[in-house]
Amino acid sequence: MNIGARTRRALQPGAKRGTARMLATAVLALTAIGTGQVVIGTGTVQAAYPAILGQTIAAGREIAAMTTNTSQTRPETSAFKQSLTRALDRYLDDVPGQVAVSVRDLSTGMTYSYNPGLRTATASIIKVDLVMALLLKAQGRRRDLTAGERQTAARAIRVSDNAAASALWSAIGGASGLAAANKKFGLRETEPHPGGAWGATTTSAADQVRLLTALTSPESPLSAKNRRYVLGLMGGVAPEQAWGVSASGREGADVALKNGWLPRERHGGRWTVNSIGRVRDRRHTYMIAVISHRHGSMGAGVKAVERVSRLVTDALAQQG
Repeated sequence: MNIGARTRRALQPGAKRGTARMLATAVLALTAIGTGQVVIGTGTVQAAYPAILGQTIAAGREIAAMTTNTSQTRPETSAFKQSLTRALDRYLDDVPGQVAVSVRDLSTGMTYSYNPGLRTATASIIKVDLVMALLLKAQGRRRDLTAGERQTAARAIRVSDNAAASALWSAIGGASGLAAANKKFGLRETEPHPGGAWGATTTSAADQVRLLTALTSPESPLSAKNRRYVLGLMGGVAPEQAWGVSASGREGADVALKNGWLPRERHGGRWTVNSIGRVRDRRHTYMIAVISHRHGSMGAGVKAVERVSRLVTDALAQQG
């Protein structure tokens, strides 16, 4: 399903009503960790996989993180990133709340991060991680997902069903199971909640791009078949949830995304709004993650996430 066109209708929480009690628990458990500073230079969003000739990665092994020597950044690249940072500063100066973005343009190899120190609750973007962890567990047992598991995975991602996410959380072994899977996916800044409040897991924008890399890299511990399966679910989210990083693409772009949104009691009811996804638009393919919190309303958070997504990808497109 093509979801490049944005929609803001039905901007209500995507949780099923029967899980309100669980969400309330998650809200109380959410923790914010600082805001950090802007980082400028090549490799700020680091790939989750090394590009070392001849290296192979077997299923079940941790993927090493590829690092980039920022001292070799070309002057024109550095100037471009500084200019983009100033543009984001100008826009966000008038926006209540805090926003971070990480993006990787697979077509050019260029990366960019803004406010990389920000950590927010995942809310429902964690549902992609949960499905991937379930697939990794099934692969280890040399089996496909059952019909029931596939139905649960589809509900979790396509309609953001919280009961389905809770079932996935239990199936993978809760916090410890997610942490083990994330180690293999190359994540370094995601902390699963130790209880059952999966939405209270904290993450960074860069880690979400690393997770997206696990859906596009042939060196991922997930098979090509399973990677296509998850991206297919993300490309078929309910129309009323097709907002967020979809703003990165023009009309008709191929978008696979997952959003998360949650009012936080500890922030006085202010909203956490996140969006992650792969956007294929003309000559560019972006892996992009925007996380944010402390918005006065869900609609305000969606507007900020979409504006930041578009500012960043428009700037990258002009470079390539």
